[in-house]
Amino acid sequence: MDQTGDEQAVAQLREALAEAVRRLDAAGARDEALAVFVPRHRRMLITREAVLEPAGRVWRLGVLLLDRESNLFATGSITRATEPGRPAYQSLSAETRREYRAAAQRGHFEHGETVNYDAAPIDVDAASLRASTGPLLLRDGRTLVKWSATAEGTVDFAAYLSERVGLLTDPPQGA
Repeated sequence: MDQTGDEQAVAQLREALAEAVRRLDAAGARDEALAVFVPRHRRMLITREAVLEPAGRVWRLGVLLLDRESNLFATGSITRATEPGRPAYQSLSAETRREYRAAAQRGHFEHGETVNYDAAPIDVDAASLRASTGPLLLRDGRTLVKWSATAEGTVDFAAYLSERVGLLTDPPQGA
């Protein structure tokens, strides 16, 4: 496919994102916190504990996060803003999760809120998407989504976005 087809695909992608934001916002779809992890550090002889600093709100669309300005992010890591509890030293992974919960609490997120961090921004331009190895790709004039980082297969972005937005605007009964 030529470069014109790629540019048209990117224009359609941007239109689809803007429409998704309108639909999600109009439906009052549940969004989640986006944060930036700031590791423990020293500043002016004072040790500052690790914190998840608020960076906005996003809608979770599977492997993608979408903010109200139609910016996309690759889903990174997730924690809940809950009481971290005391160290139990059961396993390294349990202690790491506890530390992230503590960092979310220091970030002043509401109790129980889902906090997304380590979410990589996705450049929505033809050159970046053609070179992408992340969840959003541009191949032969088509925008495609990988279900996971290890997945070989892809699906059409428009169909993926429509399905994910539908799940947020009209969730299945009991969800």
